[in-house]
Amino acid sequence: MSFPADFLGCMRTCILSILWARKDIFAFFERHDAEKADLAVIADYETKNLNRSAMVDLMFARLESRPDGGLGPLRAMLQSLLDWKNFDPYYFDKIKKFDRKEAQRNLEHLKQLQELRDGRIKEERRRREAAEATAQKARGTLEEVRKEYLALHSGALKPQARGYALEKILSELAKLSKLEVTQPFRVIGEQVDGAVKYEGEHYIIEAKWQDAAAANEAVYQFAGKVEGKLHGRGLFFSVHGYSENVVRSIVRGKSINTMFVDGQDVMLVIEGNLSLAQMIDWKVKAAQTKGLIYVHPLTGESKLPE
Repeated sequence: MSFPADFLGCMRTCILSILWARKDIFAFFERHDAEKADLAVIADYETKNLNRSAMVDLMFARLESRPDGGLGPLRAMLQSLLDWKNFDPYYFDKIKKFDRKEAQRNLEHLKQLQELRDGRIKEERRRREAAEATAQKARGTLEEVRKEYLALHSGALKPQARGYALEKILSELAKLSKLEVTQPFRVIGEQVDGAVKYEGEHYIIEAKWQDAAAANEAVYQFAGKVEGKLHGRGLFFSVHGYSENVVRSIVRGKSINTMFVDGQDVMLVIEGNLSLAQMIDWKVKAAQTKGLIYVHPLTGESKLPE
């Protein structure tokens, strides 16, 4: 993100219309958090006989070349100029190097640019929030989602296609629970089926429509995805459940950050026995209090045989 060019041009004009002495221009940059390496480009302004304009141009170019674009110092300078009240009487009144009215016009123009930018940012934020609200709104009712889910059991679609359809159904169930949904995405070669935000935590999701044994490899891959995220948490949905071995291996000697959901759990949500948010709450509670990752959402008891 770079600093707007029109702002830089106006700030340049303002600085040159309020600061005459080169030492004051140097001090202005130094005072606004420019680093020593930045200031080095103008530090020997007397030896190099740099004029005032060259000092400002060199300093702006140096700040813009930084990895962070110099945004911190540049924004601090902008705010200082927006609040500027110091019209040195020596330069403005005694030796008349500056015209006070011209300087005030330049500063006022900078304020107008800022007001226009603030207005654009607010309008863009309103549009973005409206678009996000629309994206987070459920398409239909729970009854409609239930019919879609039951239709998947007819066998009309192949397992992979049913997996994609399941992703969409889970997204709708999350929206009906007023949970924030992140759509599927790819990152660093990984495909993520999406995520839901619950109690301030983002849970990445994997949805599979395979038999229990076939889901094993996908579970291990998903656990790796979760572990590679900051405070990673995951919900793995497998309609036909899981083999006992894969459930036990995921928790054995490891930190618990993946929880399992099966078709029975989904049906409880689809039929209105509990919301997806409530189901996640039960799963999280069991994981945090009992160390269990595959439990019945209404009882909190393990689904594995004793």
